[in-house]
Amino acid sequence: MNIFAIETSCDETSASVVLGGTKIKSVVISSQIKIHSKFFGVVPELASRAHMENINLVIHKALKDAGINFINFNKQIDAVAFTAGPGLSGALLVGAVAAKSIACIYKKPIISVNHLEGHIYSIFIEKKNITPPFLSLIISGGHTALIIVEDFGKYKILGNTRDDAVGEAFDKAAKMLGFSYPGGPIIDKKADKGNPEAIKFPRSYMKGSWDFSFSGIKTSLLNYLKRNPIKNKNHLNDICASFRQAVVETLCFKSFDAAKKFNLRKIVLGGGVSANLLIRRMFLRIGNENKIKIFIPSKIYCTDNAAMIGCAAYLKQKKCGLKYDQDNLKSSARLKLVNWC
Repeated sequence: MNIFAIETSCDETSASVVLGGTKIKSVVISSQIKIHSKFFGVVPELASRAHMENINLVIHKALKDAGINFINFNKQIDAVAFTAGPGLSGALLVGAVAAKSIACIYKKPIISVNHLEGHIYSIFIEKKNITPPFLSLIISGGHTALIIVEDFGKYKILGNTRDDAVGEAFDKAAKMLGFSYPGGPIIDKKADKGNPEAIKFPRSYMKGSWDFSFSGIKTSLLNYLKRNPIKNKNHLNDICASFRQAVVETLCFKSFDAAKKFNLRKIVLGGGVSANLLIRRMFLRIGNENKIKIFIPSKIYCTDNAAMIGCAAYLKQKKCGLKYDQDNLKSSARLKLVNWC
């Protein structure tokens, strides 16, 4: 089955042609980093306008890369999928309207996909033999969630963030340190040159809860910088390394504690922050020590992309079937993760 997927939940405009859920015939991602960098974060109105400007170009490029055009589209594509939420209202609307228009013109079934499901199942693009149950850790600029995937489309949500998402915490820390946006990758790069034990930042383990909180460590960094202005490059690298260590240890503690509690032998990471170097190293090391298999997507599939939406859509239709439903055309900025049919 060929699925044409569109992703516009935040600040990446993406389209992809996905065959059988795992074969990516094309994936195009248009980033808005240059637009939002001077504001040190995503500006919703600017993101929506950029999606409107980019969506047609991205759609045409994705189809062209897959050897498809609007003349042979009807024969080459079986269904259209799009991100219905959560995300920015205006951004989501652009993708929903584009998908709805194409589906209506060609009378194709349309599949709505929760953005979190895209991150949960992004690993299946490269590791299609993974089977539930497994523990999913979604870590991105807008989300930090710990979810048990009991079966395809059947979820048990253990915890979310109580304040900032982990990616947002990295970006705000980067701003304090004088870095540009997005700051997470910059901190990650400099941290590899520093001493992670140089500064003792707090770990918000929140024992007794599976939720996350990063406001404390962020405030701790701010207070530290007020008392200890950055002296030189080595000092800056040590700050980055210590901050990153505290954040990653928190993610690891919560994830492996949950895996042990619920007797899960597989942990699947997803979301842009799973590209972080220390996260990858620490999860793989601790997983190996505890005989828990760790699965992390390639970096291109960690970020927001339409290929993961196409993959999730394929799994969803495989379980629930294809249907053209007006309710599937709706998008919601606060869309909740719910079980499938």
